Amino acid sequence: MDVSKAVYSRQSIRAFIDQEVSDNLIKELLEKSARAASGGNLQPWKIFIINNATMSKFLKFQEEWTDPETPAYGIYPENLTEPYKTSRYEVGAQMYSILGIGREDKEGRFKQMLENFKFFGAPSAFFCFVDRQMGRPQWSDLGMFLQTFMLLAKEAGLDTCPQEAWAIKQESVTSFVKAPDELMLFCGMAIGYRDKSAKINELRTERRPFEDWATFVD
Repeated sequence: MDVSKAVYSRQSIRAFIDQEVSDNLIKELLEKSARAASGGNLQPWKIFIINNATMSKFLKFQEEWTDPETPAYGIYPENLTEPYKTSRYEVGAQMYSILGIGREDKEGRFKQMLENFKFFGAPSAFFCFVDRQMGRPQWSDLGMFLQTFMLLAKEAGLDTCPQEAWAIKQESVTSFVKAPDELMLFCGMAIGYRDKSAKINELRTERRPFEDWATFVD
C-alpha cells in the first residue's frame, strides 16, 4: 500500500469484529511509528497497551468504576466559531442519521456515545500519555506519532479509531495502567479489524475545499 492510498482509506472505525491482534504486530507498528517527527527528538509519547485478555479485564474495570472524574483537558474549545462549529455539528448529524438515531432520541445518542468507552468492540487498544511538563509543540508531536501509527496500521490490514473522549476518563485509565502522576492522558486508540457489515462504518466525513484553508502567498 502506498502512502496516498493509506491516507485516503484511513477512517475512524466504530465497529470491530472479534479477531485478535498479536502483541508482536502492535509492537512492530509502534516501533515504526516512533520514527515520526519530534521536535528536539523529545519523543514525548508514553504508550500503555491493552490487548486481548487485558482488554476484557479493562472493560470490566470500567463498568465498576463509578467515581466522578476530572477531565484531563477540554476536548473542544468553548463557543466554537464558524466554520468549525458547523463541521462538528455535521459529522454528528451524519453519524446518527446512518444509525437511524433521531435528534430527539437522547437515550439512543447517549448509548452510542458510551461505545467510545468499550473501544467500539476492538480487541486491542493503547492509551497515549504525555508528561505534564510538555507544551503545545510536544502535543503536535503526539499527533504526528498517532497519524503515523494509523497509516502503518492500514498498511498492515488493521483499522483504528483515535479517541480523545478518553480524556474524560483520565483518573480511571491512569489507575488501571498504573501511569505515574507526572503523566497526563491524551487519548486512546482502538485497534482491530473493521466490521464490514456495520452501518456506522459507512461514515466518511467530508473535508472543506482547499481554497477555504490554504493560500498561495504572492
